[in-house]
Parts: sequence; structure tokens; C-alpha cells
Amino acid sequence: MGSGNGRAVAWSWENALCGVVPPLISPLDAKGELDSEAVTALVGHVLGAGCTGLFVLGGCGEGAWLTASQRGAVVKAVARAAADRVPVLAGVMLPATGPAVEAARQAADLGADAVVVGSPYYFGVDGLAQRRHIEAVLKAVPVPALLYNIPQCTHNTLSHETVEALAADPRVLGIKDSAGDFEAFQRFLAIKRRRPDFRVLQGNESLLAASLLQGGDGLVPGLGNVAPALMVSLRSAAALGDAAECARIQDEVASLYALYADGHWLPCLKAACAALGIGSGMPAPPLLPLGDDGRARIAAIVRRHCPAPAR
Repeated sequence: MGSGNGRAVAWSWENALCGVVPPLISPLDAKGELDSEAVTALVGHVLGAGCTGLFVLGGCGEGAWLTASQRGAVVKAVARAAADRVPVLAGVMLPATGPAVEAARQAADLGADAVVVGSPYYFGVDGLAQRRHIEAVLKAVPVPALLYNIPQCTHNTLSHETVEALAADPRVLGIKDSAGDFEAFQRFLAIKRRRPDFRVLQGNESLLAASLLQGGDGLVPGLGNVAPALMVSLRSAAALGDAAECARIQDEVASLYALYADGHWLPCLKAACAALGIGSGMPAPPLLPLGDDGRARIAAIVRRHCPAPAR
């Protein structure tokens, strides 16, 4: 049994973070309000495929671009739809410690089982400032944290030394690394060798198979919103040490990258979900949804690769 924000639950962090934890989109309607029916459909889609956790309000979830009210609605709706079957991890990837602490408290109060926190941004920060930021978030809430390294968005890398220092705290569950730097990922794996329960998850979709075969624990792929069963099959093949099958599935993942050919990746990902009947394809402003031609092209790709979610 695990502990879900003070509740007794059937999942454990060990199992949850050794599987597929998709970074969910935040389905919005034309008015920018959360589409709760789409949330329920999305959670059913990914859990039905065998995913082991739900990450909300990351990049795919537009967490840094939503209002506090929208963020709260996302956490509440996903926690309700999850119904304690798997943990809900809520991103608090905001540029400064004060906003991140407020977001973490909100998420924990509304049912998140962990927060996901990385480097502050806008201003440059060093490793000591990153540690103070993350430690302040942990101190503010009763739930654990997963670290998140995504320097292409924060413009500040979480170094091996900073992560190793933070990993001395048992409330730091592990790290999601989306930097796309495989050498750095392997250094995070070295931390795991010294602390075996420290989980190292890959978020860069081009490195999924290689990361698992090198000893990575789990996956946090944006395309898991669209093709969760494919991601789960990759994790299963890696668990069996089937490198050939992992390579085949990685090639199929790469073929799905064609979804992103119509400009900014986020409206494309939301359009792909809409093609499955999940949400409207509306991104948070200032981004715009795809036009009819782009949506039709993406729908054709989705039909080739992804079965529609069960209703």
C-alpha cells in the first residue's frame, strides 16, 4: 500500500514511477475553462492502457501559462477521475519560490499526491539557489516531490551535483529528465546506484528506449496522451531486456513525431487528442488552435497509429 497525501491507497511509489506517467494535457473549452468531461475521458484513456501515474500541469499541461484557478481545477478534476487508482503528480514549474510554494500548497490541498518542481527561471540562478527553491517547496507541503530537469524551458540546468544533494532527502522521489542530454541522464542514473529508491524517468521521446535499456525507471512522454499503449509496450519490452522490440517501438514513436509538423508542438498535441475525441484542441493563450487543414492532417496520422479510447 502507498500513501496518497495522507490517504491509504493501493498503489506504491516504487511501482508507479517504474512505469509510464504521461504528462497530461489540460483540456480547455473555447472560454478557457477546464473541460471536465474531457479530463475524465483522458484519464480513462491512459489508465486503460496501463499507465501507472498521472502528471498534471507540466509543459503538456500548460501549468506555467494557466491561472491559479485553472491550475486548481485541473488538479481537482484529475484527482477525482483517478479515484486513488494511481498517484497524481502536480507540476509547480513557476519562475520563483513564492508562486511555486503557493501552487504546491494548492495542489496538495486539492488531492495531488506529489509535486513536480525544477529550477526557478527568468533570472539566472546557481545550484544553491535551486536547492533553496526546491527545499522551500518541500517544506511547505506534506507530500513528496519529483525533480524536473527541463533547461530548454527554465534556461537553468539542474546539475548532477545539485540533484545529488537534493536526493539526500528521502522526500525527493527522483527526477524527470527532459533535457535530451543522454550523458547527463546517465549521471542521474549514477545517483540511483547510490540510492536505489531514487527514480530516474525519461521525458525526451527520442531517448525513451535507450534510457530504459540503460537502467532508467520509467517514462514521462507527451505522446503518452495520444498513444499510451505504445509507451506501456515499450516499458514492458525493456523490462524483458528485448532490445530489438524496444528499437522497433522507438521507431514507431519517432513516426508519431509527424504530428508536430504544423508549427508549435502544443496545439498539435491537443489537436491529436481532439482527433481521439478528447477535448477541443484549444491551447492556453497566446497560442491558437490549429486550423482545419492542420487538424485534418493530424487526424489522419492519429487514425494510422492510435486506436480511439474506449467510451
